[in-house]
Amino acid sequence: MNEFVVIKNLIKNYGDFCAVDNLSFSVKKGEIFGLLGPNGAGKSTTLNAITMLSDFSKGEISIDGMNIKTDYQRIKMLIGIVPQKIALYDHLTAIENVKFFASLYGLKGKALLLAAKEALGFVNLSEKSNLKPRQMSGGMLRRLNIACGIAHSPKLIIMDEPTVGVDTQSREHILESIKILRSRGATIIYTSHYMNEVEEICDTIAIIDKGRLIASGTKEELVSLVTNLKTVKIQTILNSDFNKDSFIKQMSALTHVKHIRIQENDVIKIDLSLECDDLTFIFDKISEFGLPFISVNSDVPDLDTLFIALTGKEIR
Repeated sequence: MNEFVVIKNLIKNYGDFCAVDNLSFSVKKGEIFGLLGPNGAGKSTTLNAITMLSDFSKGEISIDGMNIKTDYQRIKMLIGIVPQKIALYDHLTAIENVKFFASLYGLKGKALLLAAKEALGFVNLSEKSNLKPRQMSGGMLRRLNIACGIAHSPKLIIMDEPTVGVDTQSREHILESIKILRSRGATIIYTSHYMNEVEEICDTIAIIDKGRLIASGTKEELVSLVTNLKTVKIQTILNSDFNKDSFIKQMSALTHVKHIRIQENDVIKIDLSLECDDLTFIFDKISEFGLPFISVNSDVPDLDTLFIALTGKEIR
């Protein structure tokens, strides 16, 4: 695939603070590119530079072979933005919102109406076209937000946390819609705090921290960077008097234990040194806390583990 977005030595300073520090990466045409990083990593600043919502201090950005400094207007027509915050007008209906945003890209008359209807149909909101945002659920608002960003058929779509706060059904619908957009030839830059989403849909992933590129590649390529770790997942039942802080402190002090976290549905997730092949000491410590073992499985590091290993932080 050809490189559709190319960023070279991007720098963005706010006074003495460097938000983006000599950042370089490229996005291939027709792929879903996951851009990850902890809070304050420089993701939003980078996206604002790509979408020309803010200027940058130094470096180069090209989209579809065009430089955004010299081909501003042509590039603007290629980009669709789905922001993290819902960007809709409360006094307009769903179809009026989509028509308004599509009209900003030059669509008029019958072509505008057709594009708006197609976008609403794509996000499964055709029957809700006359509703106003205040009459919609959170999942519907997210889908309408997407419709407004894609109605003009952009070649590059920027999606910033498009599934925040939605129910499971809406999330699945949004993720499937993103895959369909890719199959239609769109190039997508996707940010999310949900690692399972990134693993499911992204072809390439870049992790940035403190404005710098930490790692990039496919999921398999990134996971190979931390092959000194393996993950043990233990399904248990946490009783009402379970002391989470004491448990994590004692478990973390054990040899070979690199990181431990307790997830939803009473799952204990432990990252261990790869050379650790005897888990008896782990089981003994868990038994001391009176926790039952419903299931135990071990696997190679997932993207969540990789992110922590590379940045030292959980993504938030």
